Amino acid sequence: MRARRGLSHTHVGSLHAPDAELALRNARDLYTRRQEGVSIWVVPASAITASSPDEKDAFFDPAADKVYRHPTFYDVPDGVAHL
Repeated sequence: MRARRGLSHTHVGSLHAPDAELALRNARDLYTRRQEGVSIWVVPASAITASSPDEKDAFFDPAADKVYRHPTFYDVPDGVAHL
């Protein structure tokens, strides 16, 4: 679901439905009861590929080699609230 235009979609939950149209309607009814959404994505579980938590060290290890990506290497100017 995306709460406002310009924001990224975020995962808000799961549901079961026999087809994509009903899944979209069910997601609308379930996750936007207070009219907090502007768009919804529904994706079949079979289309999702996920990494295994048991392999997290080996899977995420290459990111540790790129220390230049850490924000500690950059000076944030005064007055900048968000990057």
